[in-house]
Amino acid sequence: MISAHNVALAYGKRVIFKDVNIKFVPGNCYGLIGANGAGKSTFLKILAGELEGDNGSISVGSGERIAMLRQDHFAFDEHTVIDTVMIGHERLFKVKAEREAIYAKENFTDEDGVRSGELEAEFAEMNGYEAESEAAVLLNGLGIGEELRGKLMKELEGGEKVRVLLAQALFGNPDVLLLDEPTNHLDLKSIQWLEDFLERFQNTVIVVSHDRHFLNQVCTHVADIDFGKITVYVGNYDFWYEASQLALKQKQEENRKVTDKANELKEFIQRFSSNASKAKQATSRKKLLEKLTVEDMPVSSRKYPFVVFKAERPCGDVILEIKDLCKTIDGVKVLENFCLNVNKGDKIAFVGGDSLTKTTLFQILEGELEPDSGSFRWGVTITPAFFPIDNSSYFAKDLCLIDWLLQFAPTEGESFARGFLGRMLFSGDEAKKQSTVLSGGEKVRCMLSKMMLTEANALVFDEPTNHLDLESITALNNGLIDYREVLLFTSHDQKFLSTVANRIIEFTPAGYIDRMLNFDEYQTSAEVAKIRAEHYGSESDLKL
Repeated sequence: MISAHNVALAYGKRVIFKDVNIKFVPGNCYGLIGANGAGKSTFLKILAGELEGDNGSISVGSGERIAMLRQDHFAFDEHTVIDTVMIGHERLFKVKAEREAIYAKENFTDEDGVRSGELEAEFAEMNGYEAESEAAVLLNGLGIGEELRGKLMKELEGGEKVRVLLAQALFGNPDVLLLDEPTNHLDLKSIQWLEDFLERFQNTVIVVSHDRHFLNQVCTHVADIDFGKITVYVGNYDFWYEASQLALKQKQEENRKVTDKANELKEFIQRFSSNASKAKQATSRKKLLEKLTVEDMPVSSRKYPFVVFKAERPCGDVILEIKDLCKTIDGVKVLENFCLNVNKGDKIAFVGGDSLTKTTLFQILEGELEPDSGSFRWGVTITPAFFPIDNSSYFAKDLCLIDWLLQFAPTEGESFARGFLGRMLFSGDEAKKQSTVLSGGEKVRCMLSKMMLTEANALVFDEPTNHLDLESITALNNGLIDYREVLLFTSHDQKFLSTVANRIIEFTPAGYIDRMLNFDEYQTSAEVAKIRAEHYGSESDLKL
């Protein structure tokens, strides 16, 4: 168990949270959520003892061990993969190293004998004899094969390092497990394995994640950082969202009723205060009016952009036809004889294969790349709009955001641009920010603004949820659910796929699979599973 007592943190005059009193108990998994900059990662570090708050204290159960997913990918470069995992249990690793050093001595003294006996007892108590096999199970579950376990960490790719560090945090059954974005760089199989691991885990888990599906699967509670405090809700992310929205609506409705009643009383007082026969009633209503109070609505740090896509005209009968499209990049065939007919209302999620395959297809459709062979054509009624995975070229010019947006609405003026940017969370002086200094999430919101302005009837998105916070992902998700025309997209957000797509195209080593199914149906289809096994030569896990 881990508890926070009167913990406070502020950056200058900006209060992140204050007087936080919260207890995290064993057997529960807490999703720590909040807007970007709300202090989620900082609070984890305070819990871990890596940072100190401005006030308050953290207490941990006697003898309990805290493990935290480390973000420094180079800290263990000179260690082997298997050792890096076991370093997660620092005391166990030290005992193991001292024990091995004693046994490596040529001259074994009586003192060494006594000490080795002490170490053996402690090693056994910490389940040290099963340590390597436990580490191997964790690595295997996270997709790190046996061939990598003896390698030095510096020999691994970035995504492989992240998986090893996750295994390190999970190792040795820690009493308190702190996870900051644990699903980054994980495929669906590894995410499923992690979900199952956390479901079986009996101790305390506190996790920060932008993956809503993951939060829904693993969380028993949600700890929400907002309004300068942390509030705990029982239930997963979807339950928190519904409960918080309901509470907000109830408060707004209560205030509306009080305001309506106050206006009614004011009107009566104004009409009859000078009427002698009604003077007593007017005085009575004045007293009632004095008792009415409209509660101030607290200002939330959580902001949802206004994301609504409207098509200028509906799609005609011919939308997009692709015939035998082929493309080779650096000697590797990324597209081979790809064919596709897009129908009205299609919302197609492209999954599987290498991300280069999907990006290359979208770049060809946009006209950025030429295919080696094959052809495609957009229908004459179609106005496509594109969201590239790399948007840097759109922000090369040093423009303020008002001027940046007006590039795509040249007939409009500054007031229009300010209003539009305000709805996308760039209000006041934020609208004068230079486009060259924007964060990744801010650039994405700008690109979404650009796409909304096109009023296109065919939208093409390549990983639109990258860099976005949960609020912006939710707004985009809802905007694309409501969109009535054609959509082609890729995403690593499983809930995004599940709620938006009505057609799945999966790239495989043997070609592609095209089915008019939503994502959940596609994953559970026996027919698709049989085809996938044939395409991959064996059963294989779906990659996003």
